[in-house]
Amino acid sequence: MSRKNISKEKIIQAFLMAAFEKSAGGISLTDVAENLQIKKASLYNHFEGKDAMYNSTIEYCGNELSKVSFLMDKTIYSIKNNKIGLTSLFKKLITRYINIFEMEPLFQIYVFINTEKYFNINEMNVVQNEYKKFKDEINQILQSYQDTNKISKMSNKVLSDYSDGITSIINQKMDFYLFNRKEEIRQNPESGVGSLFALDTNSELVDDITRSINAIMMSI
Repeated sequence: MSRKNISKEKIIQAFLMAAFEKSAGGISLTDVAENLQIKKASLYNHFEGKDAMYNSTIEYCGNELSKVSFLMDKTIYSIKNNKIGLTSLFKKLITRYINIFEMEPLFQIYVFINTEKYFNINEMNVVQNEYKKFKDEINQILQSYQDTNKISKMSNKVLSDYSDGITSIINQKMDFYLFNRKEEIRQNPESGVGSLFALDTNSELVDDITRSINAIMMSI
């Protein structure tokens, strides 16, 4: 294997790829080193062992996910200036949001965090923090439509409940879709992530989520 100066971030990304190919519990430092084409001993320049690498990966995932926003620039401005309807807005935002998580390394991050959350409290905390952030952004959208009289006035509690329902729908359907993508790649490793994800985001999924959101909004 060639000698390389490998950053801590590159090692974490290699750990994520190895976990994607097998599972976090099923990989070894040898797997990570092979992904990087370095000697296993080189990993100890950054980590004491697999547990330290695992914990750093969780922290890295949390930091990367915190940078992702469901809202686009000027989303709230567009709502308040009557530039886009609710259905069109959600369809646009959902398409963009799913597409973000189909790209590396966020795809591997999403799969890793949502697989390991059942086994590690720190990963569950990452998932819960992301859910809260996502729900808050949905709440901003509904609040803006309410402020412009596009939907009925409601209490903060009711608004929060609707935001929770919409967030849950998007999360559940995204989980199902992305984990199916994961299995598609695992079963066709020669295809590679890039070629699979060069395709447009599944329009049926976007339409399905949008219909579910519309059903909720019709009850407001």
